Amino acid sequence: MSFCVLIPARLNSTRLPRKPLADIAGLPMVVRVAKRAAQSSAARVVVAADDTEIVSACASHGVHALLTRADHATGSDRLAEACSLIGLADDDIVVNVQGDEPLIEASLIDACASLLAQHTDCVMSTVAHAIGDASELLNTNVVKVVCDGSGRALYFSRAPIPWWRDGYADGVAALAQPRPLRHVGLYAYQVGFLKRFPTLAASPLEAVESLEQLRVLWHGERIAVHVTHTRPGPGVDTPQDLERVRSLLA
Repeated sequence: MSFCVLIPARLNSTRLPRKPLADIAGLPMVVRVAKRAAQSSAARVVVAADDTEIVSACASHGVHALLTRADHATGSDRLAEACSLIGLADDDIVVNVQGDEPLIEASLIDACASLLAQHTDCVMSTVAHAIGDASELLNTNVVKVVCDGSGRALYFSRAPIPWWRDGYADGVAALAQPRPLRHVGLYAYQVGFLKRFPTLAASPLEAVESLEQLRVLWHGERIAVHVTHTRPGPGVDTPQDLERVRSLLA
């Protein structure tokens, strides 16, 4: 199996300005993400940037980066353009590693790509892990996923799903067994589908939940889910997250 890692990087972020270039233990964050991804089995790792400053920072650290349009509505749109720019075939596999995941595990990238290669009935694969406490289940910033018997996603939601009717009747004091699953924002795509994704109409569910992956399910496509037994390292969305990751890598 061969696959490529693509890392979308947008310079302006509402909660953390200039996030891709934030210093983490002496390296810009996007460079650190790319170097972690390079430890996977990927044939190549490419940063898809919206600004020449990111491209230059990557080049200075030996990371391949290319400039994409600045007006893309989503990271998936940016990745679709990147696939065309580097000439990937429709049957190739790409793994979308978010540019704010400097602690991403190489083994998790490999597992996500391998799962999609095995599930030829799916156009995407992603990752989840068991929720550890009730506060995560109730947190609307924590996305949950439920799967069918073959490990394909049935639905993603910010709501606490599945809802344990009898166990949660008086409030969530303990978690159901098997544990509910927290979705991790790591995706593998068939390149042909990734190129087609921006042409699909947005779904009402996507708009309500503010979850782009629901567009895939809305249009009848399937997403395979790899359940990992280890909790992935924290991502960086806020200045507080950045300081936490800096401390972990100090």
